[in-house]
Amino acid sequence: MSSQPAAPTAEAVRPPHGPLLVVMLGLVTAIGPLSLDMYLPALPAIADDLTVAPTEVQLSLTTCLIGLALGQLVCGPLSDRWGRRRPMLAGVGAYAILSVLCALAPTAPLLAGFRLLQGFAGGVGVVVARAIVRDLYSGVEAAKFFSRLTLIFGVAPIAAPLLGSALLKVTSWPGIFVTLGVIAALLTALLAARIPETLPVGRRSPGGLGDTARAARTLITDRGYVGYTLAQSFAFAALFGYISGSSFVFQDGYGVSPTLFSVLFGVNACALIALSQANGRLLDRVAPRGLLLAALVTQALAGLAVLAGAVSGSLAALAAGLFVVVGAIGMVMPNATALALDGHPGRAGTAAAVMGGIQSVTAALAAPLAGLGDPGLGVPMGLAVLGFAVLALLSMLLLTGRAGRA
Repeated sequence: MSSQPAAPTAEAVRPPHGPLLVVMLGLVTAIGPLSLDMYLPALPAIADDLTVAPTEVQLSLTTCLIGLALGQLVCGPLSDRWGRRRPMLAGVGAYAILSVLCALAPTAPLLAGFRLLQGFAGGVGVVVARAIVRDLYSGVEAAKFFSRLTLIFGVAPIAAPLLGSALLKVTSWPGIFVTLGVIAALLTALLAARIPETLPVGRRSPGGLGDTARAARTLITDRGYVGYTLAQSFAFAALFGYISGSSFVFQDGYGVSPTLFSVLFGVNACALIALSQANGRLLDRVAPRGLLLAALVTQALAGLAVLAGAVSGSLAALAAGLFVVVGAIGMVMPNATALALDGHPGRAGTAAAVMGGIQSVTAALAAPLAGLGDPGLGVPMGLAVLGFAVLALLSMLLLTGRAGRA
């Protein structure tokens, strides 16, 4: 497994290396957590305002994830054919417009529909950002860069619910979506000014849908790719089980205020940030596969602690277990992504698309599972978190084997 950056070509315009590139791609990658986390404190208020059950509002989380999956699956392969810059600008720009439409939704079904389209647009930017990293880096260097992106990915869950909670003090829930639209519009302007093309014409795929289907078939027959993709996807689903169910569990089940809930959510995201940055340093001494395995084992054990805390009604035990579950993602995401994409440099967009699509669809299953029955003190959420964490570990152990890419 190479640890050298991908060699530049004469055709490619090299983007800025360093903090600016990390910030730009990190912000695009953060569209996912911003879309999902900023309005979490408002979920009970949205349910009351639209006079629907909590599960109907949680459906907007699921449709957003489905949209993220579709956006990646459709536009990742297209970026292999058309290049990276234009799809990214179109996706982030459309996301800004659709965020405003979400703010104007008068009913829960319309909100869920607009969230589907919003997620689709956001998925375009997310998949292209991953492909850009693979255009420029491979192996350990790619894992290190993904660790730096995870820093911003981790800051977003801290800032998003806190910002959402603050906005609820001065405006109603539609103001949260307007803010998302403004953020996306500013990001579109920054990308238009500073991100060049990273996939030269000579490296683009000339094929159509048939060629894309053949590439996808090659990917899903690669046991290593599938194993690392499913490991990441199930681990993310465990995280999403917490994301989709925690606002009702903490606020309704344990009487936690929206502000304190946002603080607890942010503290958990601090664990994700810390582990992602530690991961970047540990990669100098430990292979990505070893770090990934350790993170998956830790997350599964923490999932067991989450369920035990929910069954016993202990807020402290529940919060401690979730802290570790979320933190483990800081090592799972960069290592699993780098390991899965490393064997497919010629189809980085398609490989990132299939990975992102599977991740989003898998996570979409977590919302209804975490919301089954009465959220109560968190038993449904705990079962979802533990179940997906165990599936993540089994996916790596059973599919990648000892011969998996290091």
